[in-house]
Amino acid sequence: MNTISVYKSPAGKAKIMALYDSVLERWPVTHETFMLPTRQGDTFVIASGEKSAPALMLLHGSASNAVSWIGDIVEYSRHFRVYAVDLPGEPGKSTENRPAWVGSDYAVWLEDVLDGLNITKTSLLGISQGGWTALKFATIYPQRVNKLVLLASGGILPARSSFILKAVIYSMFGHWGSQKIIQMVNGKQPMHPEAIEFMEAIYTHFNTRVEKEYLYSDDELIRLNMPVMYIGGEQDALFDTAAAAKRLQKLVPLLKVVLIPNMGHALINLSAETLPFLTAS
Repeated sequence: MNTISVYKSPAGKAKIMALYDSVLERWPVTHETFMLPTRQGDTFVIASGEKSAPALMLLHGSASNAVSWIGDIVEYSRHFRVYAVDLPGEPGKSTENRPAWVGSDYAVWLEDVLDGLNITKTSLLGISQGGWTALKFATIYPQRVNKLVLLASGGILPARSSFILKAVIYSMFGHWGSQKIIQMVNGKQPMHPEAIEFMEAIYTHFNTRVEKEYLYSDDELIRLNMPVMYIGGEQDALFDTAAAAKRLQKLVPLLKVVLIPNMGHALINLSAETLPFLTAS
């Protein structure tokens, strides 16, 4: 495991954790929290909804954390026992260890989380890096996945080189640069001021992971034998979502695609789109 902090300073980490706690205090449904041991390190989970309901795992994106699901948690919790998980190595309460992109580390990590929660089979919903993580698990352990929802998922196509170049340049310019990165990620999607404040704190005080994510092969993606939903914003600055959908359509038999006009990479508050798919028998 790596030992280098993912934060730029202890004070910066404290600021991000304070913002995290302030959002969690306003979590709009009854919930429990767990810290689970895994082979990658301790993992923080926020659990909401009836314990007897089917399981749904929510996996956030890069430079984000589990409380980013606060806008959708009420609706998801009406139908599922929902587990919002802090990915390792990201600005949440889980371990700062960053599993390797290549190999099975992320799948083994999520396997440990499910086993720790006594979940045999679950639906997975992930955005961006969370979608990449869901794909890693679903391609290795398809028998443990009921349904798979991918929001602007990584791992299908490489990120646009123009986005990466701009993000690297902007990251050198402090607060102004952080605002420019946020504008690229969000596009025209309106964001709550507190969400913007949280994103600015993360981009200012957190060392975003910069190495390229692993791209899944055709042989891996054809293992997705469960119902899969792919949602992308047509104005996504990070991924060519139309091309990603086209690739999936060639490989995944039970696929539903939704491309949303005038939306960028930050696909938020989409429970109205995803719940009919997730709850269909």
